[in-house]
Amino acid sequence: MSYRAPFVVPAIKKHTATVIMAHGLGDSGAGWVGLAQNWRRRNKFEEVSFIFPNAPMIPITVNMGMTMPGWYDIAHLGQDMDFEEAQRNQDEPGILKSRDYFNTLIKEEIDKGIEPSRIILGGFSQGGAMSLFTGITSPYKLGGIFGLSCYLLLSTKLKEFSPPGGELPNAKTPFFVAHGYEDPVVKYEFGDMTQKRLKGMGFDVEFHSYRGLGHSADPQEIEDLETFMAKVLPPTASDESAGL
Repeated sequence: MSYRAPFVVPAIKKHTATVIMAHGLGDSGAGWVGLAQNWRRRNKFEEVSFIFPNAPMIPITVNMGMTMPGWYDIAHLGQDMDFEEAQRNQDEPGILKSRDYFNTLIKEEIDKGIEPSRIILGGFSQGGAMSLFTGITSPYKLGGIFGLSCYLLLSTKLKEFSPPGGELPNAKTPFFVAHGYEDPVVKYEFGDMTQKRLKGMGFDVEFHSYRGLGHSADPQEIEDLETFMAKVLPPTASDESAGL
């Protein structure tokens, strides 16, 4: 799989933090750039560089084998599938390849001098699922992880794909998980089961659910995400002094 260069919205002050935001199936990084632009217009997260990666073009089984941007193949997903069945029908090779790519993006930011604790990884739908899986199994202790309208990947193999020694670097990292009650693509049950599984494993999870929300984001959800991000990525001393 080949990955096109991500869209990047650079920091406008000294770059001290990075947010990596992954799109859903059939979308592109450009589809979420407006999120960063909105915060820029409101003078939010000025030390943050926003990275919006692009998934490779792959055949998607559930869409009749059509080639489209996807982080992994999906054989079946819908209202007639339960959480446990979904766990048995996942594209393990594709998930692991994309996990490696996400970790490469994180490592590139660390190599620029950004502390792992100043990096947030998150996404929507497939991108959210990949962000949760990467965060859980990553060797890097991140500042925060979020997943919107998504679900847990390879839940029975998380320890197998985690760093050697059995320790999870992000066991105490704040997670933000959000889901709409009326989601027709990824059932609300999947988001609810995901947050329960994560909490059961000892992860620090903040769960938000939204009445009337389908498979998309809404202003209240983005406001809640903004609050979460501001909490885990506070301005540095240099940024605070610059605003005086």
